[in-house]
Amino acid sequence: MKNPLYITSHGILSRKDNTLYFINETDKKQIPIHAISEINCFGKVSLKSGASTFLMKEGIVVNFFNKYGFYEGSLYPKIKLNSGLVVVRQSEHYLDVKKRQYIAKEFVEGIKHNILKTMKYYSKKGKNLDEYIENIEKENIDGDIAQMMSCEGRIWNNFYQSFNVILRKFPFNKREIRPPIDEINSLLSFGNSLLYTTVLSELYQTYLHPSVSFLHEPSERRFSLSLDFADIFKPIIVDRTIFKLVNNNMLSKKHFTYDVGCLLNDKGKQIFISEYQKKLETTIMHQTLNKKVSYKYLIRLEGYKLIKHFLKDKQYESFKMWW
Repeated sequence: MKNPLYITSHGILSRKDNTLYFINETDKKQIPIHAISEINCFGKVSLKSGASTFLMKEGIVVNFFNKYGFYEGSLYPKIKLNSGLVVVRQSEHYLDVKKRQYIAKEFVEGIKHNILKTMKYYSKKGKNLDEYIENIEKENIDGDIAQMMSCEGRIWNNFYQSFNVILRKFPFNKREIRPPIDEINSLLSFGNSLLYTTVLSELYQTYLHPSVSFLHEPSERRFSLSLDFADIFKPIIVDRTIFKLVNNNMLSKKHFTYDVGCLLNDKGKQIFISEYQKKLETTIMHQTLNKKVSYKYLIRLEGYKLIKHFLKDKQYESFKMWW
């Protein structure tokens, strides 16, 4: 199985013959290009022309993050899985109001379900989350796209308010993004950026166009279908990673910097990335495939399901935790 490569130091990616190297002030390391699915650069990383050509030829997405851990952009290879039919049908489902609303509603239904599953897991462990669970269960997902996004916002708001019950430390009042104002906001921003790029890499393995979305508005300079998919998986990948790191004291104040807002330092990022990767590699027995699949592969399966919907093979139902 191919795994993502995370680069946290400054350096250069260089190619010699058919071998890729990462070079910094102290080391020159060979990168097994056939064993990596994507490269995530958290340090200042330059690519020599030979390296970028090599990576694009191998179909490896390279994602760049700024010093605060925010996603900046990607070096995205040319689309290797071409299907004009899928792109036409995908666009058709965006342009048709009812068809778009059906998919958008499924996305929000998936978000709601997976958040409730997560909260009920902690409720069974003795956390008093009844008020927040009831508030979310009352939410009726309907109407136009704007109304569904408002509904989604209320669901997330209730979920975030419950963090102070679930978490054993680091008080959390509200979601603040630029810059994150406290430890939990910092972890959410970092984790969400990671998941966005994971989804983008998985979409690259399908016929879907990553810029044609249904809940979020497609716009220039971002892959909005990644945002749609990432929201479905945040509760089980990002938020559960945060709960584990905080409640098991794997992160403390020494893993943050407190100058411009609150941000993970290099050691904190390494700890987060390690647990995030473990979460992606977690496997479950799939109900219909009758085999074990990783959380990461579930994201790609979501893409396949959407393609089947476009081709009228099977109506799309968003991913909902069954365990």
